[in-house]
Amino acid sequence: MILKTTTAALLAGLCLSGAASAQEYSFRFQSSDPAGNPNFIFQQGWTETVKEMTDGKVSIELLPVGSIVDYKETPDAIAAGIIDGHITDTSYFAGRDPAFGLIANPVGAWSDPEQMIDFVENGGGKELMNELINPYGLEFIGVSTPGLEAFVSKVPLDSVADLQGVKVRSPEGLIANVFAAAGANPVNLPASEVYTSLDKSVIDAADYSVFSVNQETGMNEIAPHPVYPGFHSLPLVEVSMNKAKWDALPPEIQEQLKASVKEFQQTQVNTLKERDLEAVETAEAEGITIHNWSDEERAKFRAIAQNEWATVAEGSPMAKKVFDTLTAYLTDKGLLQ
Repeated sequence: MILKTTTAALLAGLCLSGAASAQEYSFRFQSSDPAGNPNFIFQQGWTETVKEMTDGKVSIELLPVGSIVDYKETPDAIAAGIIDGHITDTSYFAGRDPAFGLIANPVGAWSDPEQMIDFVENGGGKELMNELINPYGLEFIGVSTPGLEAFVSKVPLDSVADLQGVKVRSPEGLIANVFAAAGANPVNLPASEVYTSLDKSVIDAADYSVFSVNQETGMNEIAPHPVYPGFHSLPLVEVSMNKAKWDALPPEIQEQLKASVKEFQQTQVNTLKERDLEAVETAEAEGITIHNWSDEERAKFRAIAQNEWATVAEGSPMAKKVFDTLTAYLTDKGLLQ
């Protein structure tokens, strides 16, 4: 009788184990990018990677920006279970806490995507992200980025001093404050008006996009003095999901999801880097002058930006914590003066 009971229990356990391993999970994420955008296409590739890495156990439906809720409302929708996760530029939530804006795009901090990625993965960034988003019911899975944005300019720019009096299109907030502190004259314009404004000399330069996108849209033709690699903007794009649903996943599925984001990250970063290099060759062949700032000039711009980071850090305890962690990392890596 004991043998029969033990055998029955063993068989029951095997069945339960098999059922657990065969369990499937279906999630719905919303992106902050529109359908057809190159970044959205990379994100769609991530959903395929998830399916492959989990042997089909996890399927993710990815929706373009605004499909369910406004791009600034995704954390609330995730917490409420309306959607399960998002892929989004973290800076969109700076209105909730200035720490979001500072960690998402500390203007002037990064000269290469791998610097930002290393900060997130190994320099305390992922811990800060979870400290920021856990109270909203979210869990941070991983990070990606389109890369370091190039700088569009009609006038030669080789140093911080060259920014004096230059009319620069930039969004309101931290980046505009940094440019103003560097001596430029920030002008707030929507992206749709950048080309015309450059063409008519309403502005002299613009914070716009990565080099290959600038080249494809004809920006470099009318503003033939681009700065590449850029010196200012590199956005943090987070992949996060409902924390309760994350916590309910088996550890092996959690690890597979983290690995899938890492693969997505490297595919996006490396592909766009290659496209940028090809676009640079094309631009130079067309007589466009590429300006690459020296390490010294980048450090000068970063020092100016640091004062603005410090101002943002006064906005909340978490912003101060981000500022301290960020500047400690940059100092340790020799990226501050």
